[in-house]
Amino acid sequence: MILRDLIAQLDEFCPPSFAESWDNPGLQAGRTDKDVKTVYIALDATSDVIEDAIRVGADLLLTHHPLLFKGIQHVTDTDYIGKRIVRLLTNDMACFAMHTNFDVSAMAAEAAEKLRLIEPDVLEVTYQDSISHEGLGRIGELPEHMTLQECAVYVKETFGIPHVRYFGDPETPIVVTAIMPGSGKDEIDLALEKGADVMITGDITHHVGIDAVEKGIAVIDAGHYGIEKLFIPYMREYLQREIPSLQVVTAQYT
Repeated sequence: MILRDLIAQLDEFCPPSFAESWDNPGLQAGRTDKDVKTVYIALDATSDVIEDAIRVGADLLLTHHPLLFKGIQHVTDTDYIGKRIVRLLTNDMACFAMHTNFDVSAMAAEAAEKLRLIEPDVLEVTYQDSISHEGLGRIGELPEHMTLQECAVYVKETFGIPHVRYFGDPETPIVVTAIMPGSGKDEIDLALEKGADVMITGDITHHVGIDAVEKGIAVIDAGHYGIEKLFIPYMREYLQREIPSLQVVTAQYT
């Protein structure tokens, strides 16, 4: 499949217009006329990931997080970002990212489904028209009432996370739950405003956590990677279903 055609299909699935203004999803490097036969899926375009994608002969590296967030003034092998781009282009491999547009189109709903939230709704609305609204995160009721400690174990088991941290009294009753894959500290107040008993997210510092508890909402820190790793199996299944002619390889994820 020609890369430009694959990009058109991915953009239809996760419209770039859904992305946050600070984000940089889309083609990071490579030729739009390249024939893509093998896709390697990962969360980040790290040096190790790129080398593994080269090893398996991938034509496209599909990632959640963009390799490039800000403009760069030179592309050389003297800095880590430039070195990655050089390795990609030297091996004629394209790199494409689906970030906050994927968060809005798929990630939040998938996370809510994994938790079996009842009647989940968008937590932070970022797009709205006359017939629907979309956005980041979800909020809804758990399938059964739990304590905060029980909810933390539920999150750990649901997403296959080795360790989670929580802030709050372990016996706090949890009913309404907000979930924001990735980093959601800026949405804690919104979750509280919408009646959530707990916010499940990642990248929570000690002070953010204890301040949230004092405001009246518990927090479960599942790590930035812990929930967002959903991108890898989700996109593998999507490509295998929608474009079965592609060979799909994934980075290891746990």
